[in-house]
Formats: sequence, structure tokens, C-alpha cells
Amino acid sequence: MPDTIFVLNGPNLNLLGKRQPHIYGHETLADVEADCRKLAGELGYDIRFHQSNAEHQIIDWIHEAREKAVGIVINPAAFTHTSVAILDALNTFEGAVVEVHISNVHKRESFRHHSYVSLRADGVIAGCGTLGYQLGLRSVVEKVAAAKEKAGH
Repeated sequence: MPDTIFVLNGPNLNLLGKRQPHIYGHETLADVEADCRKLAGELGYDIRFHQSNAEHQIIDWIHEAREKAVGIVINPAAFTHTSVAILDALNTFEGAVVEVHISNVHKRESFRHHSYVSLRADGVIAGCGTLGYQLGLRSVVEKVAAAKEKAGH
């Protein structure tokens, strides 16, 4: 059975392609999910792809990932800048974590420059558009392979 990677998306990403396309582009979250599923399959992994506007739901998925996933790709969206609770949940996860942002948060409002999630993330990808999700998946796969090699598997 292939290893699983969770791809988690925070608030307002359900409106991707409709909300501020000049910042986030015209691709929908369904497009992103299809691209992620295709790449994960090519890499020999399964994915669980989720989006929620509710912080507690994202935390619950992180807790579930502790038992079911080797890695997490997370676009916490606005929770990036506010959620110590998501950071705490990620700190309980032992696998690889890659944080993804569609826009370059460092070229935006100053409050977007701080990320609680980055304190746990093994890597951060920002400003690459929705391609960032595929880069995040590839990064998780490489980190998982390196961990397995180090453990002698």
C-alpha cells in the first residue's frame, strides 16, 4: 500500500480561481487537487486533499495525519499568521511538513510576513502560484526518502 501525504488548505481557498485572480490566478482548487493527485500517483504516493474554513477541522486532519500520513503539504492561508493552535498540532506530527503559499507573502501586507507554521515546516514555498503545491509534494517525497534512507529502510 502506498504511503499517504495529506494536502491541507485553509480558509477561502475554496474560492480559488474566483477570489482575487490577480493575486491567486484562475485555477480552481479542484484543478490543484487534480494536478496533485496526478503527480502523487506518478511518484507512487496517495494523497488526502482537504480544504476547510474552520481552524478546528484543519487541526483534526493534522491529528489524523499522525496515524495515516508520512507528510503534510499545507497552505494554511490566513491561519498562517494567526494560528498557534495549528502550529501546536503540526508540532505533534513526526513526518515531513511543507508550507505552501500561492502568492509571495513577502511582497504583500506586513502582517502576512510572519508565519507560525514556518516554525514547524521543513520547507516553505511561496510565490510560485499553484505550482507550489507540486513543488511541495516533491519536497515531501524527497524528505521522506531521505528519512527512510537514514533509518536504514
